Amino acid sequence: MEMDKAPVEQNAALPATLLFVDDEANILSSLKRLFRPFGYRIFTAESGAEGMEVMAREKVDLVISDMRMPAMNGAQFLEQVRRNWPDAVRILLTGYADIGSTIEAINKGQIYRYVSKPWEDNDIVITVRQALERRALEHEKARLEELTRIQNEELKELNANLENKVRERTKELRQTMGFLEVAHERLKKGFMASIRAFSSLIEMRSGGVLAGQAKRVGENARRLAQQLGMSEAEVQDVVFATLLKDLGKMSLSDRLLSKPLSNLDSEEMALVAKHPIQGQAALMSMEQLEGAAKIIRHQHEQFNGGGHPDHLSGLEIPLGARILAVVGDYDALQTGMLQPKRLSPTEAVAHLIGGRGRRYDPSVVDAFVKLLDLAPVKTAGRESKLGTAQLRAGMTIARDLAAKDGVLLLSCGHVLDEKLINLLCGYEKAMGDSLSVYVQAK
Repeated sequence: MEMDKAPVEQNAALPATLLFVDDEANILSSLKRLFRPFGYRIFTAESGAEGMEVMAREKVDLVISDMRMPAMNGAQFLEQVRRNWPDAVRILLTGYADIGSTIEAINKGQIYRYVSKPWEDNDIVITVRQALERRALEHEKARLEELTRIQNEELKELNANLENKVRERTKELRQTMGFLEVAHERLKKGFMASIRAFSSLIEMRSGGVLAGQAKRVGENARRLAQQLGMSEAEVQDVVFATLLKDLGKMSLSDRLLSKPLSNLDSEEMALVAKHPIQGQAALMSMEQLEGAAKIIRHQHEQFNGGGHPDHLSGLEIPLGARILAVVGDYDALQTGMLQPKRLSPTEAVAHLIGGRGRRYDPSVVDAFVKLLDLAPVKTAGRESKLGTAQLRAGMTIARDLAAKDGVLLLSCGHVLDEKLINLLCGYEKAMGDSLSVYVQAK
């Protein structure tokens, strides 16, 4: 047994290892001389047993074995190599007389090729190179298949993890959206509560005459705006404008506020006529109320152009302002704030119809009259009159709750909680007032 230590070619990073097995030393020498220039690692063995020892000790890439050897012939040796080292390429050297043994080697040893002796040097060199190239391709194919399998497993795991992460993230986003919706709803309710608080402060200036007016006018304005096809945002602007329509009057004296418009002299009328502009100016810094502020400015424009402050006419007047003019005057006519005599609802409607095309937009008047005719009559349900000490959380207000000075404390339909009950009790104590609260009976 011998290893050839010939220098390895620089272009072969890992030179292939060859094993030559033959009982004739001159054959082994010839093979070594032939393959040494190609830089292979070369081992030799003079029997099948020695060849098995080399195979057990070294990683051999290709074996060339003679057929005729004592004790263990080439077919038997290569069969052992196939069984124990199937990755090694197997080539058989055989003579023409050994055809039977060659067939046995092909069947049992599954040899890559057999080479007849005497061989052509170029033929056997090409055969070995092709065998090693094929082996390298098979190894590369196996490597790529394994790499693909591993990557597919990793991709499958990644997809599974990604799906889980997407589900978790979607769940988190839904929770966040839910929190945002709750927060947004709280902000909306808080904003509306602030608007209603301002509206109540405005009504307080009337000494109780206007108590609940903003709520009544606001509800009529909302329904009319919806009937006229306004968007949700536009309807909201109309409602806000209705609640804050008299904000500019906060600077007026109590005497002017208590006089009907028809009883004002020219100087007083000039002062009162400024309130729409002052109301708009007071809301100038609040972007959310920009639409409402515009409606407030034009609430006293007239359809024929005879109004103020900008003398707009017809459809130049914002629709919200045309709505506010109709529903606002309808209520003011019944409370005596537009003229000394208080009108009945029927008389107020007749007044609106008489002002079609002059003070009011005819289409808005017609829609409002129709709305009043079609409005369902609300039948009062069972209700109980209680003092604040009898109130319990969960009770629902059956009537608007107003203080003696006309300030609206709670609107109909509000559900009581402990905090509100405590506030009502505190208000009674602080103001020396006794409240009667109507709640829906169960």
